[in-house]
Amino acid sequence: MASSTEPPAKTPAKAMDLLRFATAGSVDDGKSTLIGRLLFDSKSIFEDQLESVEKTSADRGEEYTNLALLTDGLRAEREQGITIDVAYRYFATPRRKFIIADTPGHIQYTRNMVTGASTADLAIILVDARKGILEQSRRHAFLTTLLQVPHIVVAINKMDLVDYDRAVYERIVDEFTAFASKLEVTDMTFIPISALHGDNVVERSVNMRWYEGTSLLHHLEHVHIASDRNLIDVRFPVQYVIRPHASTDPELHDYRGYAGQVAGGVLKPGDEVVHLPSGLTTTITHIDGPAGPVEEAYAPMSVTLRLADDIDISRGDMIARPNNRPEVAQDIDAMVCWMTPDRALTPRTKLIIKHTTRTARAVVKDLNYRLDVNTLHRDDQAASLELNEIGRVSLRVTQPLFVDDYGRNRLTGGFILIDEATNNTVGAGMITGAR
Repeated sequence: MASSTEPPAKTPAKAMDLLRFATAGSVDDGKSTLIGRLLFDSKSIFEDQLESVEKTSADRGEEYTNLALLTDGLRAEREQGITIDVAYRYFATPRRKFIIADTPGHIQYTRNMVTGASTADLAIILVDARKGILEQSRRHAFLTTLLQVPHIVVAINKMDLVDYDRAVYERIVDEFTAFASKLEVTDMTFIPISALHGDNVVERSVNMRWYEGTSLLHHLEHVHIASDRNLIDVRFPVQYVIRPHASTDPELHDYRGYAGQVAGGVLKPGDEVVHLPSGLTTTITHIDGPAGPVEEAYAPMSVTLRLADDIDISRGDMIARPNNRPEVAQDIDAMVCWMTPDRALTPRTKLIIKHTTRTARAVVKDLNYRLDVNTLHRDDQAASLELNEIGRVSLRVTQPLFVDDYGRNRLTGGFILIDEATNNTVGAGMITGAR
């Protein structure tokens, strides 16, 4: 891994405008109710939706408006076999916009949890106060740290059913903290809540005056995520070459731009950059955004770069700093989550690998071990990975990829595996080493 020779870049203020978070928890831990409460209390649902939920709740004879019904439609679609791996919900407060990835809780949907958490800034792991830490709670905590989600909130739900007992909360905190000590956790917060009644969800609870922390929504609004993004290592995978060829417009007649999404670092006009794989250096002359020229670009902005020199650049190439380049590698070690029931991953399996905007063929050289996500035991005698199983794999790729370790950059450190015959996505990987 190339080391940076540049000072840390200044954190752009706009990077804090959007928070992506995933919810995880065992069945009936109250995940849907919590999402419904957040949508309801942030006034992110329409009046007719609320009226329908109130009517359905009354028809069922329920004492309270069942806010979990707000997400039941999508859950029912999944049960009917419609392909919705993760249900996304959107809401906003005056301080921040939010995207919720609602992931299934069952063990057979491990692949869906990986999908939802892979782009999350924060994960909320729900724990039923009556049941305490379950196997699924440990599994979700491990997967969250494996995916390097920077912030974890352990929401201890249904405190109303244990009479808001502080001792119950503290016992669960101690037990979860002991388990988390085995994981790589950078930031973990515990919040006792009752999603049904709204305790500590949006407002501080009067029933738990012993709790000195903030409400869940306050934490979501104020958690600092801008510094989680890699603003030092410039990484710009080229997605498309823009050549308008507009003869009637002199400015567009010779226009040549390279479009893509910034995967790391900060780019400005005048910066010296290097093109990979050629190794040729040039200078950025202009950066164009959807609304016109921009003074700087940073992850996850989508922009078009214009360069001072004509270089043969195409989709799948990478633009970086001359003194801070990604690894150029064809041999890759990675943690892979296998996502298909149709076939197993075994040594010598041939696949297509998609890394940033580059696609190549790959072969599995070796399956180093299969990981038991419940016990963290490594089975180095494993011969294959089946559906939802995770293991460390060595891959050989037909053409060089421009990669970073997943822990350094989740975009240039992640990839997906595709079946050559069906074109279906069959695996997702996190790079741990390259050579």
